[in-house]
Amino acid sequence: MKAYVFPGQGSQFRGMGQDLYQHSEAARQLFEQANQILGYSLTSIMFEGTDDDLKQTIYTQPAVFLHGVVLALTSDSFAPDRFDVSMVAGHSLGELSALTAAGVLSFEDGLSLASVRATAMQRACELTPSTMAAVLGLADSVIEEVCAAITEEIVVPANYNCPGQVVISGSAAGIQLAEERLKAAGAKRVVPLAVSGAFHSPFMEPARTEFAEAVQNMLFSAPHCPVYQNVNAQATTDPEQLKANLIAQLTSPVRWTQSVERMVADGATGFLECGPGKVLQGLIKKISPAVPVTGI
Repeated sequence: MKAYVFPGQGSQFRGMGQDLYQHSEAARQLFEQANQILGYSLTSIMFEGTDDDLKQTIYTQPAVFLHGVVLALTSDSFAPDRFDVSMVAGHSLGELSALTAAGVLSFEDGLSLASVRATAMQRACELTPSTMAAVLGLADSVIEEVCAAITEEIVVPANYNCPGQVVISGSAAGIQLAEERLKAAGAKRVVPLAVSGAFHSPFMEPARTEFAEAVQNMLFSAPHCPVYQNVNAQATTDPEQLKANLIAQLTSPVRWTQSVERMVADGATGFLECGPGKVLQGLIKKISPAVPVTGI
């Protein structure tokens, strides 16, 4: 059973999608359509922009979404008349890509939501300073206990990326306090991340509210295959539940480890990463090393 997965913010790189644009007429049409929908040349930023341009959330998220979705929509596996994908999932922003590739959202609506999400999250980051850090070499349960014990600041698990790697989100003071306690509890390293804010935490509540309004106004169709969502790591096909989980994701942790484990338990015999970079391939190899994984 083929499982396609879509990466999120952090997998971007300068020049992403340019070969696809140059060598596929179908892809080029989608890239140009995206520029028209957004009202600016996203492809110029993707192909010729600086690394700093691509690190800006308002550009990063639409760019990563676009690259993954164009790869999918120009792949034979996702052709509507011979859809050959058993399940899909996406990491954080990648969930929007997965929903679009699976036919839940139109290309136009998926890209519009990616843009709204990016803008809303950027605004939330600017409202209150906050940050994230990767915790390496410590059990999930210990990280959860340490974060829960910090009541004077906000700090929560944000991304369960793979065994031994969990990202936490919170206030700068909360992250610093957590770092001290996590190291004392046996963490190998606690690595601050160069991000604009505390994604997947209570700091994203203003973004969740803004994003929810946009999502509720979009048509969600039944997917062509089950979508494994970040919030609960479960297969979902009901359009209303897909909406609710997508909205909740902004202030909830990304349960990527659990999602991959569930997909394998449900019969996934191979994973294909659809988007820029190889981040998810690396994580999946650590989560389920016996299952083949590659990229498009």
